Amino acid sequence: MALFPAFRGISTKEEDSSVKAETEWLSNQSFRSDDALALHHIVLEKAKEAEEGEPSDKSYGRISEPESEDENISGRHRKRKKKDKKKKKHKKHKRKAGEGSDSDDSHSDTVYPSDLLKKEKEAQRQESPVEVVRQGRFRWLDDLESAADGFFCVDRKADPANWQYKSLYRGDVARYKRKGSSSLGLDARLQAVSWDEPAGQEKKRAAPRRTERYYSSQARQLLRSDALPSRPPAPGGSAEEPGGTSFIPLPSLSAEQEASATAKGLCSWVNPLGVYDAGTALWLEGKGQAPAPHQEKGGEERKSVDTPEARLTARVEELNRRVRENPTDTEGWLEFIRFQDEFAASGAGLGSGGGGGGGGGASEADAAERRRVSTRAVLEKKLAVCERAVQSNPGCVALHLARLSVCRELWEPAALLKEWKKLVFLHPNSASLWRRYLRFCQGHFGSFAVTKASAAYGKCLTTLAACDDGSMLSHPALPGAEEDMLDIFLQQCHFLRQAGHSEKAVCLFQGLLDFTFFKPDSVKELPTRQQVEFFEPFWDSGEPRVGEKGARGWKAWMLQQERGGWLVPSEADEDDDDEGDDEEVKDKTLPKWRIWLDVETTREANHWLPWRPDKSTGQSEEDCEDPDRQVLFDDIGPSMIRVTRPNLQLHLLASFLHFLGLPVLATSSSSSSSYQLRSLLLDDLSLLQDQRDPEGPLTSIHLQSSSSSSSLSGVSPVGHMTVLGTARRQAGLCKPGEEFVQNVLQQVAPLLPAEDRAVLHLSWLQYEKLKVLRCVRSGNKKRLRGQGKRSKRLAKRLLKEPENRGRLGLWREYAHLEWLLGNLEEARKVFDTALGMGVARGLKDTALCHLCLLYAQLEVEETWRAEGQSAAGTAPASSAAVHILTKLAEEATYTPFSGQVAPVAILKARKSYEQAVEVCLAGLEAGRSKKAQHVAGLVGCYALFQYLTVGMDAANMVYRQARERLGQHASTTQQNTSVDSSSANANSSSGKGNSISVTGECEALAVQQAALLRHHTSTSVFPLAHLREALTSALTHFSTSAPLWHLYVQAEARYHSAGRARRFIHSVIKSDQSVVPYLFAVWAEQGRKELLDSVQRSGGIGDTLPTIPENGLSNRIRSLFEAATATEEGAQCPLLWRMYLKFMASEGNKERAKGIFYKALQNIPWAKGLYMDAVLLFPDAVTEFLDLMTEKELRLRAPMEEVEILLED
Repeated sequence: MALFPAFRGISTKEEDSSVKAETEWLSNQSFRSDDALALHHIVLEKAKEAEEGEPSDKSYGRISEPESEDENISGRHRKRKKKDKKKKKHKKHKRKAGEGSDSDDSHSDTVYPSDLLKKEKEAQRQESPVEVVRQGRFRWLDDLESAADGFFCVDRKADPANWQYKSLYRGDVARYKRKGSSSLGLDARLQAVSWDEPAGQEKKRAAPRRTERYYSSQARQLLRSDALPSRPPAPGGSAEEPGGTSFIPLPSLSAEQEASATAKGLCSWVNPLGVYDAGTALWLEGKGQAPAPHQEKGGEERKSVDTPEARLTARVEELNRRVRENPTDTEGWLEFIRFQDEFAASGAGLGSGGGGGGGGGASEADAAERRRVSTRAVLEKKLAVCERAVQSNPGCVALHLARLSVCRELWEPAALLKEWKKLVFLHPNSASLWRRYLRFCQGHFGSFAVTKASAAYGKCLTTLAACDDGSMLSHPALPGAEEDMLDIFLQQCHFLRQAGHSEKAVCLFQGLLDFTFFKPDSVKELPTRQQVEFFEPFWDSGEPRVGEKGARGWKAWMLQQERGGWLVPSEADEDDDDEGDDEEVKDKTLPKWRIWLDVETTREANHWLPWRPDKSTGQSEEDCEDPDRQVLFDDIGPSMIRVTRPNLQLHLLASFLHFLGLPVLATSSSSSSSYQLRSLLLDDLSLLQDQRDPEGPLTSIHLQSSSSSSSLSGVSPVGHMTVLGTARRQAGLCKPGEEFVQNVLQQVAPLLPAEDRAVLHLSWLQYEKLKVLRCVRSGNKKRLRGQGKRSKRLAKRLLKEPENRGRLGLWREYAHLEWLLGNLEEARKVFDTALGMGVARGLKDTALCHLCLLYAQLEVEETWRAEGQSAAGTAPASSAAVHILTKLAEEATYTPFSGQVAPVAILKARKSYEQAVEVCLAGLEAGRSKKAQHVAGLVGCYALFQYLTVGMDAANMVYRQARERLGQHASTTQQNTSVDSSSANANSSSGKGNSISVTGECEALAVQQAALLRHHTSTSVFPLAHLREALTSALTHFSTSAPLWHLYVQAEARYHSAGRARRFIHSVIKSDQSVVPYLFAVWAEQGRKELLDSVQRSGGIGDTLPTIPENGLSNRIRSLFEAATATEEGAQCPLLWRMYLKFMASEGNKERAKGIFYKALQNIPWAKGLYMDAVLLFPDAVTEFLDLMTEKELRLRAPMEEVEILLED
């Protein structure tokens, strides 16, 4: 045998065994010669490939095992896959060159063993293309063809890459999540592993997922979704392999066994105690009850619409089918547009991001971004629906308005303004469209300026007037055009007043009053624009206008001009010299911003009248120190309209008086306009402040009803623009203002009918009574004495006029004035005199019923104050109030109260009241009587009579029955009016006025009932539930009634828990679009917070707290403000924004309050009071606020430079 094992095969087999045994130590039994030869050939082949420049197709590896060759082949395949494309192309090129050289050298007879080995392996690969899985072979999981293959193997082959790169290839490392920092097999006391992660990986790590709460969007969607379906058992009862399922199945009963077990109340895996019924147990399992055989089909149909998602889907299908089958159905399109908000709120159309959930681990910024994207998606969807609707109905104004309201959040301001102008050009006769356009012009901060908004108002009124008089032939006037024009005119006047341009607003009223009441007969038949051309010379002539001394009117001036004109007598006016005697700066030690605020407020109260040159003293227009106090004809000419109907003329005059601060009664002509303008006009806290006198709980309602009309309360009069929350400096207007009011009433009243004149005189006396009441509450006896003399002198002068001697309304106001001044005996004489003149008229007279009701209420209050709380309603036979009400029902000669009332007279009076009330209500229901104003006085007298003679329950029953019948009659009248207006009936306006009067009387009855219940619960033991029931039922129908809200807030303030009041107010807010419920909700919460703060500031440890401390009131108030300002009406309500600003500043967060101020500017940039509040709250930025006012052309009466000059002087 050879010494070297490589030549072992050369040894002969004939060697003897002895020699073989001797040389056994030289042989290597583990060495194989075949492997050595193969290795030798491989080395030669690799050397040859290195010389030729071709990379080797083989890799290093161990060949001691048979499967090593296959491993090398598969390893080469994996490595080739990882090479880039450029190298692959290079290899193909080399391979082609090698093939060519082989073909060229084909004549060579040299055959290498490696070539034979290659051919053999290729033949084996072709014969068996599928590799055989061998034991111990490393395989990728993706290469496994079946689950039967082995998942694990032991890889003993060393990887040279581990030695070279000191780590495993990142693709070969399995991904995992480490739980903790410990490691198995280490001694925790002596050994540890430090897990260091790259900095980039730490940044990419997601935030920890927060636990989802029940109010998150995912939880809400889960609650709205159907129950998860239960898994059915395996077919045939055969259980699956545990390895092939993702859960371990639990044994379950069959359907029959479960039904019998649950029916008997037996225990099951969902009902371990056997306390659930069959339906509950099935619900816990995620199953439903099996329907009966005859109900199975119907049950499937009902199941499809029981879930919220199914109902939404059905609603979508219904609306789509409705607008598809009838594209001209505008109501269907509008409902479809509104439905998009409901659909988005449900989260069905926006996924999990549609809500405002708090789960998911996302940051607040991401949640806000999702909400913003979701909101934009809803707007774009609504816009697409609007586009389709407008395309199908191009003439529908409501659809155009809905489209523009959606586009406001999506389009640029320039494009939106262009679209508005295009729309009003296409529909110039639509007053509703013009009204929305004007609100856009005065509420868009970017393009707002007072002159631009005034020009838009003038353009609107000019266009509507042309349509009304027939000048615009292309577009005829719509029904109610004259009333709509008057409403827009009043809106313009209040817009100018709120912007500080009171002079222009007063001149607008003066011009229209001259244009309406003093129009010459020669121009009445001309178109409106030609009448305005004739009116311009009169305005520029310098003649006195309505309200000024010596005013004769346009008609008299034109007649005199035809005769040659007249000479103005030179009369020296000594009273005007006292106008500027008072110093405007009284305390120069105050800060500059405070001095500016005082000077601005003083000039606002004294200089609201337009400046006119006094020709008797030789003044001219150049003598005016403030040019803005002069009003040119160009400022008022485009707004002149024709008002021909008598009721609208009275409404115009009453609106002007209310603009000046006089209380006026709501006329029937004040239709829905006052309600539509309500949010724009509200800017005074008088709407929320309770003006009731605690000593006069019954008669305070008369003061509230006369303080302003129920439709226009909360509007500050001219000259009283102050910072929110500050008291007025004077009871009425300034001295020139009071003279102006008297001149207006004296000049216009003779042109009205007798009934309308009585209304004006009644308003005048009520105004004087309010000034006396303010003096009484101020406690200034000297001022009260002077004001009382002037008011009594005026009342006596009006009653001396022949036409007013029989006006019981004027007698009632005069007697009440004496009562307020403390002259009780004089007041009783006036009442007795009035009753002696008109008591024979009986219960059929409206004024007499109101007079007796007020007289009896005053006597009840006086008796209660004099004799104590228990004396109210205890002795009917000796009550002066019972005597007054009994004499009213007897319809006989009135005699003053002598001390006793006969019981028989009381019984007869009760019978008369019952019959009179029944006749009155039956006449209204049958349509025989149009005097709805008679109901409140008659029913009030009857209810007070029952209260004094029987009790509170009887009076409450009278009010309840009357309100129910009036409510039914009002609803019937409104339905008939809507039918008449849809058929363009000419009498629709009268029907509307009758409906409004019935609704007003029903509201007056509700206020009387609540006031009487309030008085009775305060003076005796009586359940408060009756008062609450009466108030809630009344506020459900009259959600804008301030007296009712005052009584409700006071009644609920007695309780520590506010949950019931909050729920009721929330229900009213949901069913009503007015901003008034929001205001009173905020006012109630602020009152509760002030009470809590006062208790906490007291610091008394042992004192009994009058209320339970409550947290979160600030957040609740803020949420109410946000919800109110998010509505269309609340976004343009100056009072709401000013209250919001003041509240945020009172909380101490100045930066957030300033943000609210700038947010308010985006919606109400015309409100000067907002800027004045900001100056008071943020005095450091006074220069910025004044610059904003100048930029937006608001009236700035005292520039800061002038204030500095005044301080220097």
